[in-house]
Amino acid sequence: MRKTVLALTLALSATAAQAADIVMHRSEGCGCCLKWVEKMVEAGHEVEVVNETDLSAFKAKHGVPAGLSSCHTSLVDGYVVEGHVPAADIERLLAEKPDAVGIFVPGMPMGSPGMEHGDHVQPYNTLLLKKDGTYEVWASHG
Repeated sequence: MRKTVLALTLALSATAAQAADIVMHRSEGCGCCLKWVEKMVEAGHEVEVVNETDLSAFKAKHGVPAGLSSCHTSLVDGYVVEGHVPAADIERLLAEKPDAVGIFVPGMPMGSPGMEHGDHVQPYNTLLLKKDGTYEVWASHG
């Protein structure tokens, strides 16, 4: 149920041929989401941005638990990538291909990709959400 697809399908450089396609869903007007997109493009990913009129319904449809939610939800090669997940964590997910729903950075931690504010970095974890609803720490940052 895609709403408005922005013309933000960003071009890849020749060196990014192995990069995953990321489709990021967000509420229109959220600026940090677009800053996250910039970080993904810098890391060599191609990103399509989709504005959702009901982001909560989209999250529920894709199995995002309320307690692990953030401001945007991405779909990457069959996985859910929730929030301000670093590119390296996505690349690890795609390399290891765990049997999981996806990886999540709940909330909007300061210092995560797209949430930079000077040198301030709030420690945060990227979580791996398993298909049975349990999760574990995938990576620690900060």
